[in-house]
Amino acid sequence: MRERPTIFALSSGRLPAAIAVVRISGPNAGTALRKLTGRMTEPRNAALVRIRNPETGDLIDDGIALWFPSPHSETGEDTVELQVHGGHAVVAGVFEALNTIAGCRPAEPGEFTRRAFENGRLDLTEVEGLADLIAAETTAQRRQAFRQLRGLIGDRAEGWRRRLIEAQALVEAAIDFSDEADVPEDVLGPALERIRELRDEIVAAVADGGRGERLRHGLVVAIAGPPNAGKSTLLNRLARREAAIVSPYPGTTRDVIEVHLDLGGFPVTVLDTAGIREGADPVEQEGVRRAWEQAATADLVLWMTDVSASGPIQANGPTDLGAVETWLIGNKADLVPTITRSESESTFVISAATGVGVDELVAALVDHAKQNFSTTEATLVTRARHRWAFEETRAALDRALAEGSSGLALELIAEELRSAATTLGRLTGRIDAESILDVIFREFCIGK
Repeated sequence: MRERPTIFALSSGRLPAAIAVVRISGPNAGTALRKLTGRMTEPRNAALVRIRNPETGDLIDDGIALWFPSPHSETGEDTVELQVHGGHAVVAGVFEALNTIAGCRPAEPGEFTRRAFENGRLDLTEVEGLADLIAAETTAQRRQAFRQLRGLIGDRAEGWRRRLIEAQALVEAAIDFSDEADVPEDVLGPALERIRELRDEIVAAVADGGRGERLRHGLVVAIAGPPNAGKSTLLNRLARREAAIVSPYPGTTRDVIEVHLDLGGFPVTVLDTAGIREGADPVEQEGVRRAWEQAATADLVLWMTDVSASGPIQANGPTDLGAVETWLIGNKADLVPTITRSESESTFVISAATGVGVDELVAALVDHAKQNFSTTEATLVTRARHRWAFEETRAALDRALAEGSSGLALELIAEELRSAATTLGRLTGRIDAESILDVIFREFCIGK
């Protein structure tokens, strides 16, 4: 069979940098190390080496080499890591030298991680956890991703799959060996009891209100309201930069402006929307339509009004938002001597221009985020793919229990158990993973 190519890529940050890490993985990794440095180093020991181009003999750099023979490496293959000075010319020289070695080629996005998966170093849920860890922007996201990378989902799913196979074995024994003396007469009862316990555990695991998925993407807060109420000014105040254009002319904001914030360690995406009014301009009308659309799908709406023009804050927000939680924000309080405020916890009087009252609003947003993610420490599901797999497994177990209670054929129960076990196997990538591999590894950068 054709030998698998050896891949290489920059595995550290953007150049230039103090140090650059070049990773090499594959059957010719050891050969590459010997040709570049003139020797083999001790496994898993850092060694000072002089790196040369094997064709020209030109000195490229002095650096550190680490040699990880398979299978005890990140990818499960022979792996080399070169730590060199992080200049563009140095890294380009190392790449040029590697390209001269037979069987070596540049890595594609996610190829190192894919090889780790294919060699059994990671399952698919751990791969997804690694992708989330790289993308994490807040403390809460990092914690959730690290738990997944450490096998929280994969270990639980694999444990459930083993228990399913045990229950399936009981049913299969009753089908194939019903006349054997070693097989008890009533094996269906214990099997159904195991299925019921497993089904209840899965139901409890997915009954989390989608908190894991929301934490990955962040809580969405839409700032909405009539034109010139100060929505863009508030967005800039929250972002601490000029993210949106501020103008005294109504209708300045036409499209939705999005800013990602870290509030108290939790991810929050704030949307600045177009001023909502009846407008003749078709472009502004499209902006208003998008504003309503974003507000209706947000987790929280900050409905902002200009108290210097409209007076006391209304007791109720817009009725077109349905069940979306809405807070009433009275802005431009600095332009009026006094303002009547409702005692409601979801009503705030602020001045986005001067910052008066904004700290109180931010504190309330942090508390709101904490409440939304309060049970995230125990959240098992972090992606729609996970939820689908667990729901499909639960549905198969429900059918098996229904067939068992109605006295239907054991073959039907066994088939439902096989279906449930296969679904859990697909979750971790142990069964039929090809259909989703490309989608998952496409998220990674080159060198990971």
